[in-house]
Amino acid sequence: MNACRRLMRNIVAVSVGMLVGAHSNAHSASDAFLTLTVKKRSERNGEKTIVRAQWDVALRDLDFVLRIDDNGDGDISWHELRAHRNAIAQYAYRFIHFAGGRSACLLEPGRQMVDYHADGAYAALFFTIVCDPASTHLSLDYELFFDVDPSHRGIMVMRSGESVATAVLSPDNSHIQLPL
Repeated sequence: MNACRRLMRNIVAVSVGMLVGAHSNAHSASDAFLTLTVKKRSERNGEKTIVRAQWDVALRDLDFVLRIDDNGDGDISWHELRAHRNAIAQYAYRFIHFAGGRSACLLEPGRQMVDYHADGAYAALFFTIVCDPASTHLSLDYELFFDVDPSHRGIMVMRSGESVATAVLSPDNSHIQLPL
């Protein structure tokens, strides 16, 4: 009889664990991933500091603020994503700003694609940041989703030559200085 009770207790424990795991997966945290790679390029008017960027923003978060799942089936199709790409860019780029020294850097939006992370599909926004060559630091102001979800986090990685800098961007850490 004791063996039967232990078996039942184990089955109940495993079942509860599976339910809790499924529930936590269905409500994963709001996050985005920002990868920056510093380059230099020569132009007719001198050298510029160029930073290549990929910004992966969760489609579930974009759907929450922009309603991009047009048919409401819970899946965002490539067709729906393409139909809303301008709205996605206009929304996202309002919440990220870069400066080199005392002057703002120019942000040049590029293509949009889809990238996948462990918790689902992300809109991958590719862009270039062009800064004054005399800049020794890059300032980043990041506020994506903070007005609708203060628990949102931006995970940032910047590569500059052999150096790698990382940061977790949050409402309490939304302005950071990065060495170039």
